[in-house]
Amino acid sequence: MSAASPTVLVVDDDADIREAVQDILSFEGYAVAQAANGQEALELLTGPHAVRPCLILLDLMMPVMDGEEFVGRIQQEQRLAELPIILVTASGRAHLPGVRAILKKPFDMDVLLSTVGEHRH
Repeated sequence: MSAASPTVLVVDDDADIREAVQDILSFEGYAVAQAANGQEALELLTGPHAVRPCLILLDLMMPVMDGEEFVGRIQQEQRLAELPIILVTASGRAHLPGVRAILKKPFDMDVLLSTVGEHRH
């Protein structure tokens, strides 16, 4: 049985956070795609070699395209609107369509893993 590993898309402008999350998720058997902002993430989801993640871990505050604008853009595309999103943010709670949970920065790695496991598509 060689099922492909489920992919998590990590969208955060902090490279250290992206790398740390990738290390943890990779160790648990997930494939990880990374984007530094919402625009890069949108290109990964819609480009010629589109990534189809089981879940998106999304920072809210980013340059170029922030998390809120990114969520608005993917909600306009039916095949993307169903993707579960977990906000990973230091700011207050945000109620956005598609957001299944919010992880407050700094977050505990065990909480990250259980939240990803619970909400992945």
